[in-house]
Amino acid sequence: MENKKNITSTNKIGFQKLIAVFGVILFVGKIIAWKLTNSDAVFSDAMESVVNVISAFMGLYSLHLAAKPKDEDHPYGHGKVEFVTSGIEGALIAIAGIMIIYEGVNSLIIGKTLAKLDLGIWIIAATAVANYLMGYISIKKGQAENSLVLVSSGKHLQSDTITTLGVVISLVVVYFTKIYWLDSVVALIFGFYIIFIGYKIVRKSLSGIMDEQDPDLLNQIIRVLEENRRTEWIDVHNMKIQQFGANLHIDAHITLPWYYSLREAHDEMEKMIILLAKNTKRSVEFNFHMDDCKPISCPVCQIKDCPVREKDFVKRVKWTPENVTSVDKHTVD
Repeated sequence: MENKKNITSTNKIGFQKLIAVFGVILFVGKIIAWKLTNSDAVFSDAMESVVNVISAFMGLYSLHLAAKPKDEDHPYGHGKVEFVTSGIEGALIAIAGIMIIYEGVNSLIIGKTLAKLDLGIWIIAATAVANYLMGYISIKKGQAENSLVLVSSGKHLQSDTITTLGVVISLVVVYFTKIYWLDSVVALIFGFYIIFIGYKIVRKSLSGIMDEQDPDLLNQIIRVLEENRRTEWIDVHNMKIQQFGANLHIDAHITLPWYYSLREAHDEMEKMIILLAKNTKRSVEFNFHMDDCKPISCPVCQIKDCPVREKDFVKRVKWTPENVTSVDKHTVD
C-alpha cells in the first residue's frame, strides 16, 4: 500500500513538472504574439499566463511537500498544503482577471492601433487549443488520483483557454471590422469570468482548510454503510470526515451489543472499516470508537435473538447524514 502511494505521488509530481514547463512555453508564445500585434488583450492574456507559470511551480512544491510521510510535527501528514497552494492559485487567477479588466478599461480610454493580427490570431489560437487539452488531462488525472492541486491546475489552464478564445474572437472581429474597441470589450467580459473562477477555487480551498463537511463524500460513505449494514451494528454516530490532500481521516462511534467480548466487538468494527476501505478510492485512516448499547437502543436494535433485550423492537432507523453525524445514539424519536 505504501509503495502504491509513493508511486502515485511520484506520478502527480512528474505531471505537475510537465504543466510547469508547458506554462513557460505558452507564455513565451503569447509574448511573441503581443510583440507582433501590439494588442492589449493579447498582453493581458500573456500576463494571465504568468500566473499559470507561478501557480504551476507552487503546485509542484505543494505536491512534493504533500508526498512527505507523517512525522512528529505532522501526525496527519502534509496533505493540507494542497488546500493552501490551491487557494493561493485561485487568488492569483482572480488577480489576473482584475489585470485583464484594468487593461481593457485602459484601452477603451486611450485607444490603440493593432498590427499583424492574422499571424497573432494563429499563434494565440494554437495556445488556446494546447491549454485546453492540457487542462482537460490535468483535471482527469487529478480526479482519478484525488489531487486538488492537479484539478485546480487543470481548471486554471481551461479558464486561461476561455480568456484566450475571447482574445482570438476579438482579434478576428477587429481584423475584419477595424473596430478596435471591441478587443477591449471582449477582454473585460472574460476578465470578470476569470475572477469568478478564481473565487470558486478559493472557496473550495478554504472549505478544505476549515474541514468543511463534503456532502457528496458523506452521502457516499453513508450509502455504503446503509446498503451493507449488519444487524450487529446497532448504529453509527458522531461521524466526522477530514481531508488531507488525497487522503481521508474518518472518525466515528459504532454501537454494538454490550455483552460482546472485546474480540467480538473489535471484529465487528473491523468489518465496517474493511467495507468502507473497499468502497473508497482514496487512502483512508480510520479512528473508530466502540460504544456499548443502552436500553434506549433496544427499540432500534434488529438482533432478533438478543438474550438481554429490555424493550421491544419498534423500527429500523435508516442511516442518514443527520443521524450518522449526530453525537447521540440512534433512537425511535
